[in-house]
Amino acid sequence: QVQLVESGGGLLQAGGSLRLSCAASGRTFGSYAMGWFRQAPGKERELVAAVNWSGGSTYYADSVKGRFTLSRDNAKKSVYLQMNSLKPEDTAVYYCAATTRRLGLATAVEEYDYWGQGTQVTVSS
Repeated sequence: QVQLVESGGGLLQAGGSLRLSCAASGRTFGSYAMGWFRQAPGKERELVAAVNWSGGSTYYADSVKGRFTLSRDNAKKSVYLQMNSLKPEDTAVYYCAATTRRLGLATAVEEYDYWGQGTQVTVSS
């Protein structure tokens, strides 16, 4: 069983920055591929960024490339999402997710086994 706890969300103005954190339980965190998703009201959950087991490979949605950076620290069993130059369209609930089924990048919602409770990010114009 894996438990994920996100933190770091908040309300801020456009152009600002936030850093989301996700702390994971489980002894084999280093073998999980991880991802950050977001879901805005009335929209489907979408992948924002993903990272493989080692942190050596990452994926970013086009909408966040150059603004968001995902990193992981296996020693701390944590992943982070640094979000810069935030826009109102980034407003959503952000979820951390883990998959134990693969070591490499996972880009589909259905590939993930475990989800955090979500943290709200609201960007005002």
